[in-house]
Amino acid sequence: MKQLSFTFMISLEIGFCALPGWQDVSAQHSFYDFTVMDVHGDEYDLAQLQGKKVLVVNTASTCGFTPQYEELENLYKTYGGEDFIILAFPTNDFGNREPGTNEEIAEFCSSKYQITFPVMAKITVKGDDMHPLYRWLTQASENGIEESRVVWNFQKYMVDEGGTLVGHVSPIKKPDCKEILSWISAE
Repeated sequence: MKQLSFTFMISLEIGFCALPGWQDVSAQHSFYDFTVMDVHGDEYDLAQLQGKKVLVVNTASTCGFTPQYEELENLYKTYGGEDFIILAFPTNDFGNREPGTNEEIAEFCSSKYQITFPVMAKITVKGDDMHPLYRWLTQASENGIEESRVVWNFQKYMVDEGGTLVGHVSPIKKPDCKEILSWISAE
């Protein structure tokens, strides 16, 4: 269930004052406010994804879940295009499972799994150095929906066509699990 938050502003001669206990959602970032770097070092503006469902996945090349790359590619080939896209964010945060450089990651994704969806530059998805996009994905104060924690490689976050976080799926669940397929096919 989506959390609703309202802002009640009282106009005063000196400006506006928010009532205590009410969350000002206008201070939140939108998914579309972020620009990230892709694995080739080019800027990737998330605003270009408006109108698409986006599956954001933190990935790794030497993890027990790495075969999910193939499943993600199959999902992208089946549903990707005008309405759906997958963004992979490699990370070395869990068990040193992504030790490679961006160039090595690009080569691995291309040669081993023939990945055609966008792969971003390696980032941090937890701790003090957490990438701002992942701060948005995991903190209710940022996304307005839910609080979560990235627990391992291949955790999946679903963002709807309007840039609203819908929820997340455990790394244990495959990309073609019921939750993701239902979300993709929902109008």
